[in-house]
Amino acid sequence: MSLTYLYQDRFVSKEELQISPEDRGYYFGDGVYEVFRVYHGRLYEAAAHFERWEKSAAALRIPLPLPSGELTGRLEELIRINGLSEGTVYMQVTRGAAPRSHPFPADTKPILMAYTTEARRPLNTMKEGISAVTMEDIRWLRCDLKTLNLLPNVLAKQHAVDQGAGDVILHRNGTVTECSASNIMIVKDGAVITHPANHLILHGITRAVVLRLAQGLGLSVRETPFTLKELRAADEVFITGTTVEVTPVISVDGVPVADGRPGEITRRLQNEFEKTISF
Repeated sequence: MSLTYLYQDRFVSKEELQISPEDRGYYFGDGVYEVFRVYHGRLYEAAAHFERWEKSAAALRIPLPLPSGELTGRLEELIRINGLSEGTVYMQVTRGAAPRSHPFPADTKPILMAYTTEARRPLNTMKEGISAVTMEDIRWLRCDLKTLNLLPNVLAKQHAVDQGAGDVILHRNGTVTECSASNIMIVKDGAVITHPANHLILHGITRAVVLRLAQGLGLSVRETPFTLKELRAADEVFITGTTVEVTPVISVDGVPVADGRPGEITRRLQNEFEKTISF
């Protein structure tokens, strides 16, 4: 079945999409995006996603063509039209089309586009865990903005693939930041520790949910930088993200994390997360 797309304020087929070759998203990655998880045909944590969407667009000075309240309804309709029960909604906006020139063009019209994708939950890796490798984080210093400039993340993920690993753990001069497309947390002596939500990491929606769940379990939560040395001495390591949910990391650079099995606190957080998606 051919999928329907949201283009500007209309629902169209893929063949009807009219994206100009002069779109600044092609030239400069001049745009922002969001990926929403869909469970049981419903957007998960929609308000948090839209808050980040608006923040990123404002920082890039891209006027949004539709207010978030109206756009929420359009995405819900897109899900219904495409019959999506479980998967994702990808949404992006670019500054628009204009002859190639670095300064903001005067009269462009932002281009909005969204589509749905069926995707199963990563139940196997959530149960068994993944391996990870480390890599220096040399991206720009506004990682808190969810822009289309993802080539550094693509290269990082490919580095993990080349090493036969599930993901890469990025660090700046030995201080762990995040992964290629997810946030990372460690557990030490019963405390959940993760990098603070500043300009060096993306403020993950699932990250925020998991921190709330940890606090609800009475766990100590510390948003503070930690080092590669502390990562390797952790009792547990796990990543969080829209598509990975809460996934254990059982080895780093070929060395097992603790006993090389998913830890108790990770399992407890997975169980609590499961409750949040059981509408």
